[in-house]
Amino acid sequence: MTAEQLSKVIVKGMEEKKASDIVVMDLRNVKSSVSDFFVICSANSDTQVEAIADSIEETVFKTSKESPWRSEGKNNRQWVLIDYANVVAHVFLKDKREFYALEELWGDAKVTTIS
Repeated sequence: MTAEQLSKVIVKGMEEKKASDIVVMDLRNVKSSVSDFFVICSANSDTQVEAIADSIEETVFKTSKESPWRSEGKNNRQWVLIDYANVVAHVFLKDKREFYALEELWGDAKVTTIS
């Protein structure tokens, strides 16, 4: 599965649990980027953060039999990062997303908003 296909599967997993403000950041043409894509979304509660993160992992596994290389933040449920090496999913509580502002840090990336 290509990185672009994987990012679409991750979006599907986010949508399954009603994630909001979903964006896909294409980092392939950004120098010194850590992966090809970031897929970022917001959640309204820590319970929803956990549900979205679980949904992403389940949807990706069902589609590609791929497990994340690394996953962090599930204990505090404010910002969960799910790393598939070439695609990284970020699930934020709304206020944490505003605080960390990843979209601004990677301003050179091509950003696609999912409606």
